[in-house]
Amino acid sequence: MDIVLDELDKRILNALQADAAQTNHQLAQLVHASPPTCLRRVKRLTDAGIILRQVAIVAPDKVGAGLTAIVEVTLDNQAAERLQEFEVVVADEPALLQCYRVSPGPDFVLVLQVADMAAYHALAHQLFAAQKNVRNVRTYFSIHRSKFETRLAV
Repeated sequence: MDIVLDELDKRILNALQADAAQTNHQLAQLVHASPPTCLRRVKRLTDAGIILRQVAIVAPDKVGAGLTAIVEVTLDNQAAERLQEFEVVVADEPALLQCYRVSPGPDFVLVLQVADMAAYHALAHQLFAAQKNVRNVRTYFSIHRSKFETRLAV
């Protein structure tokens, strides 16, 4: 379902991106709409696939996942089936936060969040070294995160 976003939809999306835990009544007050209208709009935005899900953002270092690794992966064979096979292999890994198929350059860029270097090494062996189609892996380790945002400009 394709919908055109009006100003109220945009205010709702911006408010939910800032704090999805607020009640419908709080949201309605914030966006200057009645609670039933607000509830209806949120359902419509969800049904249209604009709101994908509502989540809690957790501080990685507070839950033992303080090392961020950004990984470039190049495969030997880039046939569509091989690309999908790799995506299936990595998709179930809880430490994988994001997976992008990119072009040009490597075939994939992954963002992993792990406890430490030993955890990364074990994971790299499982996800990359044990896969026959992986040709090259290049990993960057974050030493400082200056910005992390999930909000899209609406």
